[in-house]
Amino acid sequence: MTHTQREINENRKFLQVLARQYPTVQAASTEIINLQAILNLPKGTEHFMSDLHGEYEAFEHILNNASGVIREKVDALFSNTMTTQERAVLSTLIYYPQAKLDEIKRTVSDLDEWYRITLNRLIELCRLVASKYTRSKVRKALPEEFEYIIDEMLHNRYDEYNRGGYYQNILTTIIEIDRADAFIEALCSAIKRLVVDTLHIVGDIFDRGPRADIIMDALIRHHSVDIQWGNHDILWMGAAAGSRTCIANVLNNSITYNNLQVIETGYGISLRPLATFAAETYAGSDVSCFTPKLFGEGDYKPKDIDLVARMHKAVAILLFKLEGQIIRRNPSFQMEDRLLLDKIDYEAGTVQIDGRSYPLRDWDFPTVRREDPYTLSPEEAELMDQLAAAFCHSEKLQRHVRFLYANGGLYKRFNGNLLFHGCIPMNADGSFTCFDCGETLSGRAYMDYVEAMARQGYYARHGSPQRQYGKDFLWFLWCGRNSPLFGRDRITTFERLLVADESTWIERKNPYYQYSAEEESCLKILQEFGLTGEHSHIINGHVPVRSKDGENPVKAGGRLIVIDGGFCRAYQPQTGIAGYTLVYNSYGIRIISHEPFESRQAAIQGNKDILSSSTVFETVSDRLKVADSDIGRDLHERIEGLRMLLSAYRTGLLKEKQGL
Repeated sequence: MTHTQREINENRKFLQVLARQYPTVQAASTEIINLQAILNLPKGTEHFMSDLHGEYEAFEHILNNASGVIREKVDALFSNTMTTQERAVLSTLIYYPQAKLDEIKRTVSDLDEWYRITLNRLIELCRLVASKYTRSKVRKALPEEFEYIIDEMLHNRYDEYNRGGYYQNILTTIIEIDRADAFIEALCSAIKRLVVDTLHIVGDIFDRGPRADIIMDALIRHHSVDIQWGNHDILWMGAAAGSRTCIANVLNNSITYNNLQVIETGYGISLRPLATFAAETYAGSDVSCFTPKLFGEGDYKPKDIDLVARMHKAVAILLFKLEGQIIRRNPSFQMEDRLLLDKIDYEAGTVQIDGRSYPLRDWDFPTVRREDPYTLSPEEAELMDQLAAAFCHSEKLQRHVRFLYANGGLYKRFNGNLLFHGCIPMNADGSFTCFDCGETLSGRAYMDYVEAMARQGYYARHGSPQRQYGKDFLWFLWCGRNSPLFGRDRITTFERLLVADESTWIERKNPYYQYSAEEESCLKILQEFGLTGEHSHIINGHVPVRSKDGENPVKAGGRLIVIDGGFCRAYQPQTGIAGYTLVYNSYGIRIISHEPFESRQAAIQGNKDILSSSTVFETVSDRLKVADSDIGRDLHERIEGLRMLLSAYRTGLLKEKQGL
């Protein structure tokens, strides 16, 4: 394609910058050829996960097996040469190379022979999963220590004339110098990296399960990951920003679900000040309403449960006070009905909710002043200052939250799909809800505003009004009326703890959850975000799909896919499964449902994979190529710029720079 002199002059500054990287006709031509070839490679595989909720062992296993994709590759390659059990052992080795090697070395009689066979198989498998990428990209994905050797073996077949001895001699040498274990680990790492091009986490890494911090460490190590924030993630982000209200919520959730390990062990935050305060302040109080939920074996011994319940009561009262302060500070949040401490009749033991009186299960609150119920006592204020300092000075928590900000956002448009955790707030008539944000915003504009406020809460100058409002907004996103991450009209923590009448516990879902089941509404939402393709979908988390009741994760004529299927053990009795994941490769989209994961130890010792069933949701008539993806569109633009640069060189409007 020839470009006119006018086009070149209009883009001269851009071309001058591009010419620094490609200073000659040859350099620009070579890059065009390279990029044009990349466009014709198969589209990379995307892996979607959601609502992990701290279940790090199940997460790590599904990350390692790529929702069954690795086992599929093993079966496809070796079904005629290996037994089912042998393929299971090889797959487990890929998932957990170090631990599995330790076990195998205790049972194999001829270790050198096992090394030779296994290395050959791993190289074959690595060659298969690398075949859809350029050699340059594969080389960058290889562990640095063995990059050259693996590259040689991937691109030189052992059965080629004059190369067989070369190939086998490399393997023999690796075994002889005791580097076989390290080489196996490197190959397994390369296979896992190459089998998935991009990982999407559609929200809720934190809370309920034991160790969200371990999940975060794994995500930081991942080569290509994006995160759509969930309401539980945003709560921890607010806590890391120093929001005392978010901190109180984090503690309330962690105690409720018997999960203080992530705070104390994971993030090194001492809860001794809270324990001391609770033991002294609530020594004579009834704490029966505040006993933590126990899911099997936990960290609490029977003698500790009473103290934890007192800590829970102390945190809950702090939470109600601090939330009241935010609600009063921000009338635009429209949450005045959540101000309940001032609605308590202590003589009658009742509380007014929506104009009705309900009996309380507990109203012994020694730190609550009836005439000023939302002000912290001096001791409570000191405690919250200590806890805020601990959260703000946890190096690991701050590192994790900075990663969430750097690699995350409220929503993402990628390869025609719209990813977000909760909802796009809607009215009862199906229109987008308008919010007063200084100007009236709705739909995508409101989501962009929300993300900006979430960033402001962490990055604005300390002590500034902007940071205070941003921190308040982070709390609003956690539980605010029709927050896009919460998606309900109210949060009923007070009622669930203190009111026996379960009719007060109801949290009505935003109309989005009604309308998103209709194809017309989903198309409207996709169009709002600039997505109009016939293969565009909304990919959602947040609300568990009740598979055991026959609920389908695919809704709205295939336009909506909900992949929260119950990773969290606490949800599995409701859902009947242990989570959905999604795989989108060059052949189409598959939904995978997972059975509960027993344990990492069982997986290693018994070669027990997660039992999963895969459903092909959408296939394509022609295999998708890089050219069909967002990356392909970027490459097309780059190629166009390079072609214009070639025209500029060839017409003399720009000079080549030889000898650079």
